[in-house]
Amino acid sequence: MRRLFAVLAALAVVCASASAADARTFTVLSPASGSKQSSATPASYEQPNAAGSVSLPFALSRPPAQPAVLSYEQLVEMWQRAGGAYGVPWEVLAAINKVESNFGRNMGPSSAGAIGWMQFMPSTWVRWGTDANGDGIADPWNPEDAVFSAARYLAAAGAHDDLSRAIFAYNHAQWYVDEILKLAGEFDSGNGGFAWGGGASPAALRLDALQQQLTQARREVAKARQKMPVFESTIEHLERKKLILARRAGDPSIPARKFEQLESRIAAVEDAQRSVSAKLDQRRADLDAAVAAMNGLREQLASAAVDAPAEASVGGAQTVNGYVFPVGGGPAIVSVSHHHHDYPAADIAAPEGSPLYALADSIVVSSWSRPDKKCGIGFELQLTDGTEYLYCHLSYLEPSVVPGAALAAGAPVGLVGHTGHATGPHLHLQFVPATAYPQVEPWFQSFAGLAFSWQDAPTPERAEKPVGRVFTILADEGSDPVSGGVITFTR
Repeated sequence: MRRLFAVLAALAVVCASASAADARTFTVLSPASGSKQSSATPASYEQPNAAGSVSLPFALSRPPAQPAVLSYEQLVEMWQRAGGAYGVPWEVLAAINKVESNFGRNMGPSSAGAIGWMQFMPSTWVRWGTDANGDGIADPWNPEDAVFSAARYLAAAGAHDDLSRAIFAYNHAQWYVDEILKLAGEFDSGNGGFAWGGGASPAALRLDALQQQLTQARREVAKARQKMPVFESTIEHLERKKLILARRAGDPSIPARKFEQLESRIAAVEDAQRSVSAKLDQRRADLDAAVAAMNGLREQLASAAVDAPAEASVGGAQTVNGYVFPVGGGPAIVSVSHHHHDYPAADIAAPEGSPLYALADSIVVSSWSRPDKKCGIGFELQLTDGTEYLYCHLSYLEPSVVPGAALAAGAPVGLVGHTGHATGPHLHLQFVPATAYPQVEPWFQSFAGLAFSWQDAPTPERAEKPVGRVFTILADEGSDPVSGGVITFTR
């Protein structure tokens, strides 16, 4: 490998797209610039991998069950390390990461077969994929491996001499080169975030990363809670068994030998109880840690939302005329049918751990955090007009959802699950008593295309509405818009 790093500290790479007017300058980081370096020596960009020289995932084109979720700070630090390792502008790596997978959200496989964080074709990955994190596997689904491999590939394609040509080699289209350079040019290295050219601030990227982390944290809470019911029911079964044995042992008429046998069996049951209780305690600790992480991210998200209110409204609780759709996530992942399998109700399908909200201002009538056989974890709430709704199959119930508690529309109440009699994750929503379908209610139908999709009918295409108030300051021409204007609000 050429000795690039001795001169990279002062190097600026000038690149152009289609014309000189589009020329932009990017600063290339070097190891001397102070960025954290990978513990492994970067693979050479001058030669591709020799046949069989790198270990690949067993199923290269199969997405991981739990994709990595990185914070905003981790993303920037990773781009900078990869850029410094291969002499490629880190802003370009960030732009490619955004365009190709939206920072790991849409990793494919694509219709063309591209995979992973930076959307490599498998054949290209075999030649240029690298193990950047030192775990022994060159994995396109791992963010560090993928971003370092993209930097390596761009360097091999001539990024040091002609960055535009190298980006064209990554995706053979001039529009792609122009889009990457435009996004890279809009990356504000002073603030460490994208300006995005559409009025968004660097806070938008931080908010996006926090939303991804919160989604993952909710899934971890649901996963931790899933493991507990089996242990809880086992402990109850052992307690009943112990009681039966103790009653037999308390019979004064039984022979001494039989009494000793019963005592021995009681001791074995007690040992089993201690073992299962220890496992349940560990699961409870896991759940407590997952809930704490989720709540911490909620607080961070609320703080970040102050700097990016428009972005914060996307994907959250949707409000229409005082009602909030009870399941969060949006129409891409939330769906419902017009009918229920045996009586009036709505089974609203959504991924495990999706957020649940109070559908209107209400009072909690009853709630239970231990799953029952039918409804699982759930609760009932009563609206101000007296209408009652039942929520079933939750994976997690918020501690604040207790009988008598007042809930505001949109208040978090728990997470989607499949506890009780359920074949998959969904919210079972019904009236109490179940005399009609919630789906026929005007408030429910007003969210079609906005918060959910119909499973059995076309769904209208609608843009998400921002949550909260939007205001305009009206003033006479020439007057002070703050002191002399009139502020009008609309929902």
